[in-house]
This record gives sequence, C-alpha cells and structure tokens, in this order.
Amino acid sequence: MSVTILEDLVLSHSAEVVEVQAPFDKVNIEAWLKALPDKEYQRCAPGDHKAAGYTVDDDGTPMSINVEMIGTGLVIQHYRYEQAGPHYCRMVSTSDVLTPNGWTNVQVIWELKMEQIDGDNLRYTNTVTSHPTEEMLKMVAEHGGTFEQAAAARQEASGAHNKRETPLFAASIVRAATA
Repeated sequence: MSVTILEDLVLSHSAEVVEVQAPFDKVNIEAWLKALPDKEYQRCAPGDHKAAGYTVDDDGTPMSINVEMIGTGLVIQHYRYEQAGPHYCRMVSTSDVLTPNGWTNVQVIWELKMEQIDGDNLRYTNTVTSHPTEEMLKMVAEHGGTFEQAAAARQEASGAHNKRETPLFAASIVRAATA
C-alpha cells in the first residue's frame, strides 16, 4: 500500500532544548540510539514509552522501532536513519497510529542534536515534526473533524510529550558518553 505524505502541511512541530555537561568528543548519539536498551527508552518517558528496538529495513537502512503513546494515540514508529553521526541524527518514519477512531498513519521526523557551547557545556536539542497523510486526513473528515482540530490536538500532545522526554534523553546520552 502506497502512503501519500502531505509534507506541505505540518501536523505538529516541537523543539526542546536542554543544557548538559559531558565531554563533547565522547558523545555519540548514533551509537546511543542503536544500543538503547528497551527499559532505558521506557525510563525516558515513563508511562508514554512502551518499547524500542533496532533493526534494518528491507534495503539494509538502519531503523529504530519505537512504540509510544502520544496523547490518545498509540504510535508505532519505523524510523529510517537519513543522517546519523555522533552529534546529529535525523530519522524519518511513516508511523502507524491507533487512534480512538481506528488505525491511520502520519510521517514523523525526529532530529537529535548535541552542540558544544564551550568545554564540557553542551546543548541538546530534540526536535519532532509530523506531517499528515491523505489517509489520516480522510479519517479525520469521516469523523467530523478538521485538519486544524487534529493539528491542534497533536501539537498539544506532541509538545507536552517532547517536553517530558527531552531532558531524560539528554541525561541518558550523557550517561552513555561518560560510562
């Protein structure tokens, strides 16, 4: 089944920033993601994060599989690594979402970035952007909603989720860097 992503529409966008202390040259977000234990992922958003794992797509592209609650939706993310390195990773997922109205999908872009401010003073930015699919918009309309209503709900839920998980992701990345 082909999924049409509507990249000109933004369903939600959230960027959270936290400052941390760690040796910049020891930080490796790509390695952290690929070795992130399931229970550690769960600790990074208690109650919301359900499971995480690492695999590859059919073409061999590395993937992170994450299962989490965002608002009222159970989201299964199939993140393909588009760019991966020690200080920046960009992953894109066509995510399956179980909503109160049934299954649909959205595109989610997850960006993780660590910047050196000076010395061991670092800035971690966790950015999550989602775009609707034609299927998702059709489901919203079939249930009497509008894109604007869906986007407002997703923005609120995703923004709150990102605010909770960002400092915990940053702390986990620092623990991995200093282990």
